[in-house]
Amino acid sequence: MIDLHTHLLPGLDDGAPDLASALEMARFAAACGTTHLMCTPHLHLGRYDNCAAGIAATLARFTDALADAGIALQVSAAAEVRFDSELMPLALAGKLPCLGYWQGRQLLLLELPHSHVPAGTIQLARWLMEHGLQPMIAHPERNKGLMSRPEQLRPLLQLGCPLQVTAGSLTGRFGERAQALAERLLLEGQITVLASDAHNLTVRPPNLLPGLTAAIQLVGEPAARRLVEDNPWRITETHFSQSAA
Repeated sequence: MIDLHTHLLPGLDDGAPDLASALEMARFAAACGTTHLMCTPHLHLGRYDNCAAGIAATLARFTDALADAGIALQVSAAAEVRFDSELMPLALAGKLPCLGYWQGRQLLLLELPHSHVPAGTIQLARWLMEHGLQPMIAHPERNKGLMSRPEQLRPLLQLGCPLQVTAGSLTGRFGERAQALAERLLLEGQITVLASDAHNLTVRPPNLLPGLTAAIQLVGEPAARRLVEDNPWRITETHFSQSAA
């Protein structure tokens, strides 16, 4: 399985605080059947001011540590980019780390605020697409505004924005309302990727298996596995092919 959204890179955000914790999470992910993992630290202007160079340097140290520890997990990195109109200069400068490619555009993991869908979301998504970046909406099922009014997703879906749903949402880890919206999106065929959004080993572990099992019960194994194998590989293949080379 390929986990496309995680917070394992040590010390960059509210995920793994140090290298030892990051290695424990990586070992656990591998034991749960994850073979490839994208590290996506927050890029949240004014809070987590991560940049491509800093993420790449931390990834290099983490990759070396994984090899030294004998952990069989292939890793690469992008970022979870928080909605902000100030992203435009970074996009124009090519400084937004991307997950890979989707339908001919670089794919950007875009996080909305947890409370609502901000004014200007559609305009920003359209602008990004006009400049070669395809937003993938991170964990929409956990957005309180979307829980109340799921129809707000429709314009983003009409633009072709793929959705990344948190695997734990399908098991109730984030509450009944998030679970209900995740199940609805799954049954409607609107989910492109299930990912762990792992932050730690306790509350938010890097384990896709329970979510995969829940998805299989709802839509069957082939459709569920596409969300943790086929689609994530289509997106991230360039990352892992380069690292293998």
